[in-house]
Amino acid sequence: MIAGIEILSHSTHMTSLFHTYPYFHSPTKIAKSRPAFKASVLGNNEEVHVIRITPKTHNQQEISPIVESKRSLQVIWARVDSRKPSSELSLLEKIFKKINSYIIKFLDSPLHLSVDPSYTLSDNFAPVDELSPTKCEVIHGFIPPCLDGAYIRNGPNPQFISGGPHHYLDGDGMMHCIRISDGQPTFCSRYVKTNKYIFEHQARSNLVPNVIGGMESLAPFVARVALFLARVVSGDYDISKGFGVANTSLAFFGGNLYALCESDLPYAIKVEEDGDITTLGRHDFHGKLSMNMTAHPKTDPETKETFAFRYWATRPYLTYFRIDAYGNKQPEVPIFSMKHPSLTHDLAITQKYAVIFDIQLGADPMNLVRGRRLLSVDPKKVSRIGILQRYAKDESDMMWFEVPGLNIFHVVNAWDERDKDGQDVVVLVAPNMLSVEHFFDRMDLMRTSMEKVTINLGTGVVSRHTMATDYNLECPVINPAYIAKRNKYVYAAIFEKTPISSRMIRTIGVAKLDIFASEDNTDQHNKHTVASRIYGNDCFGGEPFFIARDSENPNSEEDDGYVVSYVHDENSGESRFLVMDARSPTLEVVAAVKLPRQVPYGLHGIFIKENDLINET
Repeated sequence: MIAGIEILSHSTHMTSLFHTYPYFHSPTKIAKSRPAFKASVLGNNEEVHVIRITPKTHNQQEISPIVESKRSLQVIWARVDSRKPSSELSLLEKIFKKINSYIIKFLDSPLHLSVDPSYTLSDNFAPVDELSPTKCEVIHGFIPPCLDGAYIRNGPNPQFISGGPHHYLDGDGMMHCIRISDGQPTFCSRYVKTNKYIFEHQARSNLVPNVIGGMESLAPFVARVALFLARVVSGDYDISKGFGVANTSLAFFGGNLYALCESDLPYAIKVEEDGDITTLGRHDFHGKLSMNMTAHPKTDPETKETFAFRYWATRPYLTYFRIDAYGNKQPEVPIFSMKHPSLTHDLAITQKYAVIFDIQLGADPMNLVRGRRLLSVDPKKVSRIGILQRYAKDESDMMWFEVPGLNIFHVVNAWDERDKDGQDVVVLVAPNMLSVEHFFDRMDLMRTSMEKVTINLGTGVVSRHTMATDYNLECPVINPAYIAKRNKYVYAAIFEKTPISSRMIRTIGVAKLDIFASEDNTDQHNKHTVASRIYGNDCFGGEPFFIARDSENPNSEEDDGYVVSYVHDENSGESRFLVMDARSPTLEVVAAVKLPRQVPYGLHGIFIKENDLINET
């Protein structure tokens, strides 16, 4: 026992814990984690060092992926270092490796819990390996015919863990797809084969600096960037092909499916007939899109046009553009009237306008010089909503409206109305992040309120109404046919009530809200919630998605369809795909599919109909 650490074994083969592959594999069953440990990990070449750790005051050192035992109060950590043996490394690579070890040893500060991978990537947040198409069993009910197609959910799943700070959102994108044909489901998990992924897969090590976790402090961040640029200059890495992780969401427009993350260009994806997922490559729209693009473009269900933007840390801080129904990108509109950096994650559209958000959360390079993290909150900044004509050629008609304390990260919907004098009115519905200052470091403290914001473009008056609900809600979705049109229902993930400190918040269920709930509803505290489902003890899901029963029928009711989500049971280690009746007051489960292995918690998903999969260009 040394400083609370007992070394259990030291072997190159630990098949009793997990298979030996060139990257980390999390186990199928994982126990709940405890927040405070003291540990160090030794390693070189391809050796695996397993260490038993007794609880101590949290003192972060170089710790890698986690394997936990359900049979003991102690925790077993494991690290797989699968880089090439030193004898096979080039002289330049040996130098790079040595410099990186010096950065970790001498420059990195003690890791905050939020960027300590030994802490944040535990339980069902731990990464898993790819899985080839595998047939699944329907263990409850039957899958409705309208679900023939594919539900795909994206999320961070690091291929390798760096020795330094790593935020959950830094992980490589992995898509978990359930393809359904005639009610028979097939499940598959594949990485998005980004430029970063391919490079690191060949090198068998994490080499590209983490965008979020790596920006904790100036000195180590600058050192890692300099080391990475040395790789670029030496020809080791082709930065022109991007360095993003494509881990946030998926979107289908212009006849193609894309994996998205706002740090890079979209990656074109194809779901094969057997349920496998192929990365077709990074897409720049024939050279017309540079740098990056939002992970939440909006596609008008009637015109099939897609509206998007990109943001950057230097002016113009935001650039708006649209993509026509055939996938052709149109000229850009730089928004110079956005005076400060804003981490604008989403936008809304109406039939006439694009709705853009200038929030308190921003990315300012000068923060690093001031000793703050790159991504931070400006408490003195007044949030604004910008209204721009959908087909604007420039920003000359841009209208900005101050909305103090309104920090929107994900949008429900927006639509056009007129007041009694015929003035244009834009109505916006979205969750407001009430504690945005905790966004990166203390996600467990995040709270939201669902708001309806009405903006009179003629008078300039902005009114705000908070919907009454007992739940802390995020990741809202609607029937996609109602994008840019007045809608009534919202389906949102319910955050857990007592989240674990500095970890991503898990979702315990899904709630259905009625935006126009009657004022005479007797339950004034929860009057907008008209249906909900809690998944059960120690069961957690993610963002829901709505699938219409008959998307081709214009006379269908807005809520005539199903809500789907992956759900994981942390006690049994089993994951399921749930199909819920959107019209039921309890969101009744009409079908449950047992998945062949655990599905880690993730971010955003999409459903693609069978016809669209067949006709994908």
